[in-house]
Amino acid sequence: MPRFPDYLTGDGPTNPFPGVRVLERRLGREIPHQLGSNEGLDMPHRALRDHFGDAMAAHVYSYGDAEALGIRRRIAEQQGIPIEAMLVDAGADSLIALALRALVEPGDTLVGTAGTYPTFGYFARGQGCRLLEVPYDEGPSRLAPDLEALAATARDEGARLVYLANPDNPGGHLHTDADVQALRRELPDDCWLLLDEAYHDFRDDADGEFGRRILPGVVRLRTLSKAHGLAGLRVGYAIAEPETLAVMMKVRIHYAVSTLTQAAAEVVLDHPDEVRAHVAAVRERRERLAAHLRELGADVLPSATNFVGLRLPGAELAGRVHQALLDDGKLIARPADPALGHVLRITAVEDALVPGRLAILERALKEG
Repeated sequence: MPRFPDYLTGDGPTNPFPGVRVLERRLGREIPHQLGSNEGLDMPHRALRDHFGDAMAAHVYSYGDAEALGIRRRIAEQQGIPIEAMLVDAGADSLIALALRALVEPGDTLVGTAGTYPTFGYFARGQGCRLLEVPYDEGPSRLAPDLEALAATARDEGARLVYLANPDNPGGHLHTDADVQALRRELPDDCWLLLDEAYHDFRDDADGEFGRRILPGVVRLRTLSKAHGLAGLRVGYAIAEPETLAVMMKVRIHYAVSTLTQAAAEVVLDHPDEVRAHVAAVRERRERLAAHLRELGADVLPSATNFVGLRLPGAELAGRVHQALLDDGKLIARPADPALGHVLRITAVEDALVPGRLAILERALKEG
């Protein structure tokens, strides 16, 4: 079993501000008079009410539920994940930073894939860790994190943590559940696996049994930004063994998820049919976009996400196309890592399918 940093074992540090909602649950009764939390409870918020309405203003006065129990309860009911095996924070990015604060120390060796979701490397380097990145496994119709190389590097270098995005960003590749479990077995016993599942909802088997399993030595990260359309509110959740989450809570910002964000997330989670319809629509658009690009001769990568990745013949061409589209007011993604300079990523929104919207890319593909 991977170990925690020495300074986070034993008692403390303890969250000094659990908040009134947590206190009410501990006491088993409501606290109607909040006289000691130094919030701006008497602020009339006339401008806010005029702009957004009273319903929105009602959620801004008090600090939020530090345990985000309402969100966790809904996810537990819908996905069958034990409520004690979830922790809610301000999006998957914040959860990456939180996991690193809780699980590794400055100077520790971490392993990832060169060109994968760059926020992991950004936070790893910012924490003073030694980051080793292995190349993608690239071939016909394949751009995938190399699980064998990740495991071998972790063993050879004594890594404390390995990062894997599954489905991957920016390629869209999905490793099977068996692949992920095999990777965990191949890692050193004291090495964590940080499994970024931001695009989990777009998997065909998202409701499968593996999706709700609690894996020893693994921290799984998910988000409400994609399938639930709440990117601007910042809310995500981690799935891990309760003792791991308890250590993460020791270094978590008390009120990382605002009262308003929690209320909005609960409303969306209370309407799962709308979420399912959105996911189905995204999958259908993804396949239409991929088919259109293939007809133009593009090397389109298989995707289990809400985007389509494609490879151009070279980085120079991809750079020119990306810049030309940007100059024309159309933003698509191009990975910053030179190893993936030939890759472009397009989100499967209806706007991308409007005739002529990607004319610059289409001309480049036709010209070869």
